[in-house]
Amino acid sequence: MKFSVRFNNDLPIEHYPELARRAERAGFDQFWVSNDLFLRNVWVILAAAAQATRQIQLGTCIVNPFTQHPAEIAMAAATLDELSGGRALLGISSGADDFLSWVGLHADRPVTAVRETIYALRRLFSGDRQHRDGQFLSGWTDAAYMRMPLTRHIPIYVGAMSPRMLELIGSAADGGLPLLFPPEHLAEVRTYIGTGARNAGRDVASVDVAACIWCSVSTDRYRAERALREKIAYYGHSLSPLILQRLGVDRDEFEPIRRAVVEDRDLERGMGMVTPAMLRIGVVGTAPDLIPRLERLVELGARHLSFGPPLGPDPGEAIDVLGRDVLPRFRQSTAA
Repeated sequence: MKFSVRFNNDLPIEHYPELARRAERAGFDQFWVSNDLFLRNVWVILAAAAQATRQIQLGTCIVNPFTQHPAEIAMAAATLDELSGGRALLGISSGADDFLSWVGLHADRPVTAVRETIYALRRLFSGDRQHRDGQFLSGWTDAAYMRMPLTRHIPIYVGAMSPRMLELIGSAADGGLPLLFPPEHLAEVRTYIGTGARNAGRDVASVDVAACIWCSVSTDRYRAERALREKIAYYGHSLSPLILQRLGVDRDEFEPIRRAVVEDRDLERGMGMVTPAMLRIGVVGTAPDLIPRLERLVELGARHLSFGPPLGPDPGEAIDVLGRDVLPRFRQSTAA
């Protein structure tokens, strides 16, 4: 069983080294950070985390080939791997349409772009100078190669929600970062990943699939729920119809929340309208509250639990609570 923790790139830079140290002490295997546009740069964040830690793996969650060329991604990943002593993980996907639109970009043929990027990165990491042209990547020549020493293949993870991108995890990636809304969506996700692996003649067991969930945990259940309510109040109205269907929530139920938060700028009122059904998009409460749904994920086949924002009212405390009261339970159960 593996465990990871995920952060947005919206915190002051000085917070990340300490959070990475706490995650390492708590027994987490991986530390992931997002790279949303016009916030803090993930490569700088992870470089700071690398110098503050010794064992935990450090990953991008995610970078994309539309705002950053695959050659630049390869350079940054290789440099982080060198700095961290071989602990870099590379999470890629096509990027969010909303963010890309801010800079006049559109993710044309997103699955093709990510697939070709994976192959290009692998060739660069292996020292191969042969680069075939593709639909997304073109113009590569035999001069395209890494001019710095690489000691290993850097594992490539794909972030995914759509069926085709999920299949790409199984067919081409070393690992997957599927966002599970709600967590029990893992059953359907595993089906798509398994299909991709079978079609490519791969053993799906060789793919590290992180069950990526929203989590909010604290020693105080009220404070934990409040942190998740805030996230849902901000983002709930933009959730897809499929996600709402899985939650058993109608889009109309989010309309008064949207009006309160977006139009009236009254976040507190919007948070108050978040229902228990909406809260099930993530896992929330004290450590004992989380256990039953996490056990269900393990029953569904999860072998990597990944805890993501908001984590809790105090992310550092959340890491400590998970490390003390949650991770040991699942390490022991899977070992047994």
